[in-house]
Amino acid sequence: MALYAELHRHLGGSVVPRVLWRYFERHSSELISQFAEYPEFEDFYTRPRNTLDEYLELHTLVESVQTVETLPYFIYRLVRGAYIFENLAYLELRYTPYLRTPEHLSQSQRIDKMAEIVKVVGEASRQPEYPIVTSQILCMHTRLPYEVNKAIIDLAAQNKNYVCGIDVAGGDSHYADRLSEWISLYEYGRSLGVNTTGHFYETPSGCYPQLLPYLMRIGHGIQIPLLYPELLPDVARRGQCLEVCPTTYIQTGTLQDIRQLKLVFDRCFDAGVDIAICTDNAGLHNVRLPFEYENLLTYDIINFEQLQACQDAAFRHAFAWPYGERPASLLNELLQPETSKVLALKD
Repeated sequence: MALYAELHRHLGGSVVPRVLWRYFERHSSELISQFAEYPEFEDFYTRPRNTLDEYLELHTLVESVQTVETLPYFIYRLVRGAYIFENLAYLELRYTPYLRTPEHLSQSQRIDKMAEIVKVVGEASRQPEYPIVTSQILCMHTRLPYEVNKAIIDLAAQNKNYVCGIDVAGGDSHYADRLSEWISLYEYGRSLGVNTTGHFYETPSGCYPQLLPYLMRIGHGIQIPLLYPELLPDVARRGQCLEVCPTTYIQTGTLQDIRQLKLVFDRCFDAGVDIAICTDNAGLHNVRLPFEYENLLTYDIINFEQLQACQDAAFRHAFAWPYGERPASLLNELLQPETSKVLALKD
């Protein structure tokens, strides 16, 4: 059995439609009062949007119900599905902890509450019956002030048993007005030894070469090979990995046809730039990681050898994977003595 690594999955967008519907039915029925039956809700929740900003509005629907009390409910179902249906051995969950704290509190009180959120997510993610190595990436956000985003970095640095890195979310077209601020925040994170990734070069409006040197991985990054291939040698030299999430670009209207990704993969492979294939928002898309693999193969965007290279890259660039090799290699080593015995018997 193959085992996979998922490097880019949002906690808010990871809740599959059926689980979210059942939660709303039991606890917040007013949020689904406009839908007569489940199929209508699923269609609304998973259909493509025209822009990334329109698409990101759906996150607020889930964030409003992901509280310190309810997070274990959602995370248990997430990890169970990831283990049983996706064969994940490694999962990084990203989210903005501040947006899971009570809105009626003051900013300083909400900052203080973030540590509790991180602990709840960390403990709920570790389930003995579904053994997956999990860790968290804490997202700064374009809607949040500098003080809150800096506190998120401090929280990541102070909780490395649960947190493996930082990110910035909120739509890459909104970074420009605060570009120097994002640079200083990433500099600060690196000074504390925090791993870094970020949503950059996802859309043509989110291309900021000034920020690239501060990233260890690049969230999405597809506009680099599409629009700025001259940057690829530097990306390769820095050992950065693109977190490519194929279905996202159709759901957000960023690409019109998934086959446009062939140029992304071809140029990255030619330049020696690693790609990890990810789901981004598996619930919003109603897809799982093996489907992303299959879709890329079906449309001849990559071949099986390239898929294997991407799967290897995902483990190699995983911030919290504790082993030097991916699970398949470890299993082969465990099975090698038994294989030798079988071969000896055949002889």
